[in-house]
Amino acid sequence: MNSTALRQSCPPGTCDCDRDRLLDDPSADARILRLTLHEERRLIERLENVTSLQGLEHLQQRMAEQLGIGLTIGPGIEELRVIRGIGMAFAPQPGLCRKTRKAIPAAIRRCMKQHPEVAYALLNSQDLLRDA
Repeated sequence: MNSTALRQSCPPGTCDCDRDRLLDDPSADARILRLTLHEERRLIERLENVTSLQGLEHLQQRMAEQLGIGLTIGPGIEELRVIRGIGMAFAPQPGLCRKTRKAIPAAIRRCMKQHPEVAYALLNSQDLLRDA
C-alpha cells in the first residue's frame, strides 16, 4: 500500500471520512484511499459519459471491486417526476470523502439528463414503466 498513491487528507474539520482512523487500523479496507483527486476526476468523467444502464451497472461493479464503494441506485421514496427523484445511497464506508459522496451522484444525474434512456432503463428494470 505504501507504493501506491493515496488520497490526500482533507483539511481538519471539513470532512467526516475518518481517513486517519482508516490508516491507523491495519485490518481496515483502505482501497478507497486509492481514489486520488486525479482518479476521482476520471471516475466522474466516466460516469457522466455512460450511455446505457449496462455501462452504469458495470461502473458500479468496478467501484465496488476496486474501491469498496457500495452504491445503490433506484427510484426514490417520493413520487418520481424528474431525474432528481432517482435515489442514490452509499453503504457506510470509512475513508469515503464527503465531496466524493456528492460528486458521484451528481455525475450520474448529469449522465441521465444527457441520456434519458439510461434513466428509463433503470426505471424499467424496477418495473416502474411496465404500464407505460
